[in-house]
Amino acid sequence: MEAIHLKHTAILQESDIALSSSKSESNRALIIQALSENPIELHNLSDARDTQTMTRLLKSEEDTWDVLDAGTTMRFLCGFAAVGRERKILTGTKRMQQRPVKILADALKTLGAKVEYLKKDGYPPLAISPIKTQKTNTISIKGDVSSQYISALLMIAPTLPEGLTLTLTGKIGSRPYIQMTLDLMNRFGIESNWSGDTIEIKSQAYQSGTYTIESDWSAASYWYSFISLSQQAKVKLLGLRAQSMQGDTAIVRMMNSLGVMSAFEDDGVVLQKIPDQREVSFDFTDCPDLAQTIAVVCAVKKIPCQMSGLESLRIKETDRIAALKKELKKFKVKLKETEPGVWEVRSKFQTQEQPVEIQTYEDHRMAMAFAPLCTQQDLVINDPSVVNKSYPGYWNDLRKAGVETKE
Repeated sequence: MEAIHLKHTAILQESDIALSSSKSESNRALIIQALSENPIELHNLSDARDTQTMTRLLKSEEDTWDVLDAGTTMRFLCGFAAVGRERKILTGTKRMQQRPVKILADALKTLGAKVEYLKKDGYPPLAISPIKTQKTNTISIKGDVSSQYISALLMIAPTLPEGLTLTLTGKIGSRPYIQMTLDLMNRFGIESNWSGDTIEIKSQAYQSGTYTIESDWSAASYWYSFISLSQQAKVKLLGLRAQSMQGDTAIVRMMNSLGVMSAFEDDGVVLQKIPDQREVSFDFTDCPDLAQTIAVVCAVKKIPCQMSGLESLRIKETDRIAALKKELKKFKVKLKETEPGVWEVRSKFQTQEQPVEIQTYEDHRMAMAFAPLCTQQDLVINDPSVVNKSYPGYWNDLRKAGVETKE
């Protein structure tokens, strides 16, 4: 499917939506399961392509692991390969080969793994040979580049003969994702100590256990956007917990300022419209995947919005800041850096008579963040299959809520 046409739908049908499960939880749990010598049972794994890729590669006996476009899978498998039994080559799509892994690879080399870059230094494809003798049990790593580098090291830490003490330098980004990793490890018996900038994990064994993956709060964010931008809507998102490991639960607080109330029930959360504030400011350091969603909502509602903590958006599936600027411009909206690290949505939002064509830049979150604009006018979303990366049922769920689509 090259494109999907979303018809103007200002009023959503009341509906119950069964979201995809969290790929963040799923991919961490799969690595922990693979590292454990004791049986671990996992339920409700994500149907996202990233998780399917992780599952397939962990079962594969091939010398080369092709992660496609899955950044989490690439980073976690780099760590896993370093404590494996044989040399592995890790590669991926053209864009994946432009996403840096040097900081993680350097840390693995410091521990004793052998790393060879097969094309460009610091980037995939690369070959990793396992650690034969642990060279050190202390490492320093930048905290503001990617929490996935840190999580990759933490998950292998208890399997190292001397354990690992990890010092995070500078600003720490996506802190909830690091905590999610530690909490999941703890569910399977691993004790850790995070004090200040230092995380200490002694050598120990993962224990048997059973875990059910929660629905995905990142996926939920797009429904919050639909509720906020629609004239009338009530949606129940199934499988979400009020007490969650996922950092993107921040969407509850953010959207409470932007016109959406969250009412938690035993089996999920009900979203309903409420009045919104007229000016907002958000720091996305701990939840960068929500930035596109919030930018689009504020653009449509012409709510002045200051956004910070966007540094990691440059190295995602695309340069998300550049992509946002290009697509918002089609609606007379500017995303402007007013001071270093601070971005502002400046909106003179206008609908167009003809359907507006949205480019997705091989980025699932561009497709899903801009789709709620169909509450304002007809849209054409190019390359809609990008949503398979994290939320394969997205377009079907929109139809369930009354959005008319045409392929």
